[in-house]
Amino acid sequence: MRTGAEKTRVTTNNKKLIALDVDGTLVDHEGRMSEQVREAAQAVVEAGHEVMIATGRSLNATLPVIQKIGMTSGYSVCSNGGVTLRIDMDLPDGYEVLKRVTFDPKRALMALREKLPAAKYALEDNEGNFLSTERFQDASFGIEAKAVDFNTLLDTTAVRVVVFSSETEPDDFSRAIHSAGLDGVTYSVGWTAWLDIAASGVTKASALENLRQDLNIDPSRTVAIGDGRNDVEMLSWAARGIAMGQAPAEVADAASEVTTSVYDDGAAKVLRRLL
Repeated sequence: MRTGAEKTRVTTNNKKLIALDVDGTLVDHEGRMSEQVREAAQAVVEAGHEVMIATGRSLNATLPVIQKIGMTSGYSVCSNGGVTLRIDMDLPDGYEVLKRVTFDPKRALMALREKLPAAKYALEDNEGNFLSTERFQDASFGIEAKAVDFNTLLDTTAVRVVVFSSETEPDDFSRAIHSAGLDGVTYSVGWTAWLDIAASGVTKASALENLRQDLNIDPSRTVAIGDGRNDVEMLSWAARGIAMGQAPAEVADAASEVTTSVYDDGAAKVLRRLL
């Protein structure tokens, strides 16, 4: 049952922009969203806050989350800021892509291949397709990747590049990435031997800031919740940046506060307090 606070609609003066990471924040590392988190997220959407999913997932892997928390309008940021969506159920697909930020991945891919020759590589192109080496698939792609050779990736315009090495320890993977000297791109290393690459200067925060300005929401009204290294810029950008309890130290340091872990419904606890 909804409480009186949850039934109250926000006004223009107290509307917040609330940016929500997905994996490790709204869903656990097995991909499950608890009822407590789902209900809390739905409540802030229903209250009229400007709720935005901000995720490393690509578009098709983000849409089910948008649906689950009851978003029928608004905006979301996918591919770590590379893709910005407008949600509108009156549109044929229920959304439109407002912006795709692309880059030439060739230099970065060649540098990484030298350091990580056995790694798997995948690329999201400027039309939302995924290409990958060695039949590399991941749930965050949202669609089945087409198997190609590495040279095809070099000649493809990218929104997002993913590198994964199951044979490399995370610390060794991080050292290899840093020694590759990646120039002209933005990148973040994940929990394991996983790397996400976007165009230079493109992060969740850069896409959210563009939306904040377009919607004329005061910077003091921004809130963000996340747990990963790809959330550092977003947590620093928000007036109130909240790290999940299981977040690495460098992520927690970028936040203004820390909630409990995803397995203790930390996001729900924060969202309830926003009502």
